[in-house]
Amino acid sequence: MNTRSRWLVLALVLGIAGVVALWPRDRSPEPPPTSTRPSQDVAALRAQAQLRPCVPSGEGGVDVTCLGDGTRTALALKGPLLINFWATWCQPCQEELPVLDSYAKQPGAVPVVPVLVDSREADGLELLARLGVRLPSVYDGADELRKRVKAPLPLPATYYVGADGSVRLITDPPVFKAPEQVEKAVR
Repeated sequence: MNTRSRWLVLALVLGIAGVVALWPRDRSPEPPPTSTRPSQDVAALRAQAQLRPCVPSGEGGVDVTCLGDGTRTALALKGPLLINFWATWCQPCQEELPVLDSYAKQPGAVPVVPVLVDSREADGLELLARLGVRLPSVYDGADELRKRVKAPLPLPATYYVGADGSVRLITDPPVFKAPEQVEKAVR
C-alpha cells in the first residue's frame, strides 16, 4: 500500500468516526439530579427524627424550612437566641449538636436553633435522629440566614442574638464540648 492509499484510508476512517460521533441518537434526556429524596422518605425521616416544633419568630425574618414538619417559617434575629450553623459532613458539628441539645433542656436556657446548611434535608434529618437531637431545627437551603449574619464558611458557627437584636459570633470555645461552656458563652 503506497502513501497516498494510506492517507486515503486514514481520511475515510476519520470521516466515518466523525459521522458516528455526530449522528443523532434517539435517547430521551436523563432527568435532572434531585437535591432531596422522594417526599415519602423525607416524611418518614421527619417522623423518625421527632424534632420539637419550630416556633415562627415573626416579621422581618429570613425564610427557612422547619426540619420537623417541612413548613416554611420566618426566623427573625430577635433574642435572646442561640443560632448554630451546621452540616452533616462536619465532624465537630456532630459532636456539638448533642451538647447544644443538653444545654437547651436546662431551666432558663436560651432557645437554641440549629440551622442546617451545605447538606440535604434528608441527610440532616437522618443525622439528628441518629444523634438523638430533638431541637427545633431549620434548613437554610438558600443560605439566606447565613448571609444575613455574615457567617464564616468553616463550621460549626454559633451566634448569640441579644435582646436588642445584636448578633455576635461565639469563638471561645470554637466548638462546644459541654453544656457549661454554652451557658458561659451566652452570659
